[in-house]
Amino acid sequence: MNLKEALKNLVFKEISKIAEEMNAPVFVIGGFVRDFLLNRRDKKDVDIVIEGSGIELAQKIAQNLPGSSKVKVFKRFGTAMFRYKDIDWEFVGARKESYSENSRKPAVENGSIEDDQMRRDFTINALAISLNESNYGEFIDPFGGFQDLENKIIRTPLAPEITYSDDPLRMMRAIRFAAQLDFDIEAKSFQAIKENAQRMEILSKERVMAEFNKIMLTRRPSYGLKLLEKSGLLDFILPELLALKGIEEIEGQTHKDNFWHTLEVVDNISQTTGNLWLRWAALLHDIGKASTKKFDKKIGWTFHNHEFVGSKLIPGIFRRLRLPMGGEMKYVKKMVMLSSRPIPLISDEVSDSALRRLLFDAGDDLEDLFLLCKADITTKNKAKQQRFQQNFEKVERKITDLEERDQIRNFQPPVSGEDIMQLFGIQPCREVGVLKNKIKEAILDGKIENERNAALVFMEKEGGELGLKLAKTYQKS
Repeated sequence: MNLKEALKNLVFKEISKIAEEMNAPVFVIGGFVRDFLLNRRDKKDVDIVIEGSGIELAQKIAQNLPGSSKVKVFKRFGTAMFRYKDIDWEFVGARKESYSENSRKPAVENGSIEDDQMRRDFTINALAISLNESNYGEFIDPFGGFQDLENKIIRTPLAPEITYSDDPLRMMRAIRFAAQLDFDIEAKSFQAIKENAQRMEILSKERVMAEFNKIMLTRRPSYGLKLLEKSGLLDFILPELLALKGIEEIEGQTHKDNFWHTLEVVDNISQTTGNLWLRWAALLHDIGKASTKKFDKKIGWTFHNHEFVGSKLIPGIFRRLRLPMGGEMKYVKKMVMLSSRPIPLISDEVSDSALRRLLFDAGDDLEDLFLLCKADITTKNKAKQQRFQQNFEKVERKITDLEERDQIRNFQPPVSGEDIMQLFGIQPCREVGVLKNKIKEAILDGKIENERNAALVFMEKEGGELGLKLAKTYQKS
């Protein structure tokens, strides 16, 4: 195996030269080596391990590279990094670690390259290439990581129960790598994850979500989500999702398993978008069904208002998981709330008013909403699948035609609160809000056109019914 091709970047030669001057063995290790062997050649970060001071090496290298960024030093971790020509170069001293039961933060001491490889999470991440002048380009693989790459296996260098108990975040990383690379987790390793699942409790939600979101951004998120469910880790992340599992039968009538349906929807949406938060909306779109499920003897199983109930759960879920509480949360909440709204609009008899209201409520997220609705089609009946797709496309065309005519998307009222106060010579009060709402409703219902003069005439009339009188000084414009 010729690994010289992996080292064609001139920075590697510079590292080799400086490390020789420092009389310290040096290696490139981890993800860069793994991805090179997997023919993923666009790696933008490189990890360098030296049996000595990584900080000193980084500073000396950066001085010899005109145009490199300033060296960032992280003394607590003994690491340093700089950016050079769009690649992040990170340097660390080789070390060995020991863990306590209640923390994933290890006690660290200086070590050899063998110690450093031993502390790595997986064999495929413990691969190294020597940068030393005496054996430049030599492959160092003490745990059979290359064979695991060939066999598409996630395996730990040490006994898995030690690896996962020491740092339980590695359980999430095992599933994340399996999902990203489409690998299997070795049987003993997966069993150790199941046995150590409760260790998830010592992890920060931020670190767990960083791994979970990488799973959500894979080509087929259901693969990782199924592993999370099977291992027991999902219990510690989204018990609300697990509450959707199972099929009940009463009087011969059943409903679909909404957990497995949800995973299909997430995979479907992932074929059409890389938007993480739209994928989250797909993951949570049926979250309200667990608490709204009822059996009606006349019509069977129902989940009335599950979209409303589900949308109310979103802020609490995002807060607990330390996910962003700003626009991202509001977007997911909105998508869940609207997820079934287009369905009744399929009828030919649907009013323009109903279409306007969906357009108004969805705004710029309308296209995303229809992607979600189409992803929600999980029937295996090809004829039904095609019919449902065509129905949604028909609604989309209706709304597009209406939008061109009425300009409702991102609706701005043609008259303002200031206009209302000037017209009737009043100060801010309840009536101003009432009139603004009446104007909006009249436009959405198609009673008046979405333009200023029509709104002013309507406002005069409605103001009069509220007992308001025109101010003498008001001039219509």
